[in-house]
Amino acid sequence: MKSEKKKVFIQRKPFVVPTSDGKYIGEHFGNASENFDNLSLAHMKAPANWTEPFQCPDFSEYTLVISGKKQIELPEGEIVVLGPGESIRIEAGIRVRYSNPFDEVCEYISVCNPGFDFTKANRDEN
Repeated sequence: MKSEKKKVFIQRKPFVVPTSDGKYIGEHFGNASENFDNLSLAHMKAPANWTEPFQCPDFSEYTLVISGKKQIELPEGEIVVLGPGESIRIEAGIRVRYSNPFDEVCEYISVCNPGFDFTKANRDEN
């Protein structure tokens, strides 16, 4: 009899992605947690005054802010600031930079489709 993949999985201990910038990334589903590349779901906490380089990822990213504020820099100098309960979808191939230039932690949920892969984030060197 063929083994069937379990159709329900409760994630109680997400994989904590090591970072050097103080950002917490708890991946519940995705490449790092279960070698699943169709989608990634992560709980994030960006510390105050945090930023990352511009990137032009090969995946779409959805963000839902739980608390604090998150700043998103888009092409042509457009800046979007999200607060609690607000969300954004950024399609693959859009140059973007995420940051938290504010004085409080920003807690949010991130979903990437296909799943986040650092080699496909295409981050700037600077």
